[in-house]
Amino acid sequence: MSGKHNYKSVLAIIMERIADGTYSSGSLLPAETLLAGEFGVSRPTVARAYDHLVGEGLVYKKRGVGTIVNMQRAKKDSYTFGLLLPGAGESEIFAEINDQILQQADRMGCNCECEGTTANNAETRSMMALSSMESYIAKKVDGIFFAPFERVRNADAINAAICSRAQEAGIPIILIDRDVVAVPERSPFNLVSLDNYTGGAVMARHMIAAGCKNIYFFAVSHSAYSVNIRRNAVKLTVLEAGLDFFDESYITGDPKDMNTVRSIPIIRRQTGIICANDATAAILMSSLAELGYRCGTDYLLSGFDDMKYSSFLTTPLTTYRQPCTEIANISIDLLIRRISNTDSHPLTVLLGGTLVDRASTTFAK
Repeated sequence: MSGKHNYKSVLAIIMERIADGTYSSGSLLPAETLLAGEFGVSRPTVARAYDHLVGEGLVYKKRGVGTIVNMQRAKKDSYTFGLLLPGAGESEIFAEINDQILQQADRMGCNCECEGTTANNAETRSMMALSSMESYIAKKVDGIFFAPFERVRNADAINAAICSRAQEAGIPIILIDRDVVAVPERSPFNLVSLDNYTGGAVMARHMIAAGCKNIYFFAVSHSAYSVNIRRNAVKLTVLEAGLDFFDESYITGDPKDMNTVRSIPIIRRQTGIICANDATAAILMSSLAELGYRCGTDYLLSGFDDMKYSSFLTTPLTTYRQPCTEIANISIDLLIRRISNTDSHPLTVLLGGTLVDRASTTFAK
């Protein structure tokens, strides 16, 4: 993990060191001032992380001695993980996360089972998921990485069934990218994802700074709950800037459907459209071009994920890059922690992304 640290990243690193044995059971954690210097944060930030670990039962404090690791590591030297993730055809970010999990697991001497669950088409993968889940249970995998389904029929029911079967079998699950319930609800599983609220707020501020006074959020139907978080962040950021954001400012539909696209009231050099992801933005840019609108001249457009083609569109697309490597690595760390301590409290780890500024959010002079 790199970049400026905060409470969440400090906590994640300490947990990682406990999980991999850097801070072994029975050993003293470094003094708070020492870690504060290492991470470039205040001592109270490290103290807060230590207090969280005490609450989790992973460490305990002994007067006159310090903070002692209390985690009993699993006896197994190797684990077998099951993967329930999308393929590259659905989203490049999951291809990166999948590859990083496989590489990291291999370096750790662990095994991964895929069972065809990384199918590129979401409908195909959903039909195979429950079958794959039963296979993982039969093979007695130690844990499962699961990116909940979206944009498919009965996604909530499929997600609930998969999680229920894992719980019945006593197999820990790490949710990747999104939860299986909507905010403010929280499922009883560890979750590692992009900080979607911050991402939405950053993108909205970027659009406002670029001169947009009418901002819309565009998503396809039945998107993941993480998309709702991005939308809500956009809405509040726009309102806090003194601009309007109405129910009509949230557009749900198919970016290929010209009737839906025509419904967007483009006001030349004032309109900004934030799409839920790059794939939606790329199609919408093409559809708007058919109606005679030019990105960067008439309106501004952005997406999320930084797909490889984003910089090669007719107007290179501004986007919000996900920290795929960090998501994968922390997911593995949390799964091993959960395997080692089945009573541990579920954690939510939200990671910062990176704004990639390209021509689609600059009005041509």
